[in-house]
Amino acid sequence: MNFPAELKYTKDHEWIKVEGNVATIGITEFAQRELGDIVYVDIPSVGKTITQDDVFGTVEAVKTVSDLFMPVTGTVTEINPALDGKPELVNSDPYGDGWMVKITLDGADTEGLLSADDYKGIIGE
Repeated sequence: MNFPAELKYTKDHEWIKVEGNVATIGITEFAQRELGDIVYVDIPSVGKTITQDDVFGTVEAVKTVSDLFMPVTGTVTEINPALDGKPELVNSDPYGDGWMVKITLDGADTEGLLSADDYKGIIGE
């Protein structure tokens, strides 16, 4: 499995890429494999502020629904519009076209996030 070293990870299987005060968030390759074929992604509207560790949406697969947890506190500035018509992008390209939201960080601390190696240890890779 692929876990890009430039990303940070959570124990709940989200990834985050921080660029200045903007962060892009999605779910890991491990998470999408565990869920199976993703058929719907439900994410809140732009402008909503979400606190670290709070649920920011759900991913629906053929047999289950899973909550998405915000890795850091921030305000949603963009939702991936491609997921409306093609939620399977989360399966085929979880770190690229399958990203879920972009947020503006609210002075967020990323110290508690995991490195790729730490995340691999959690999932037994």
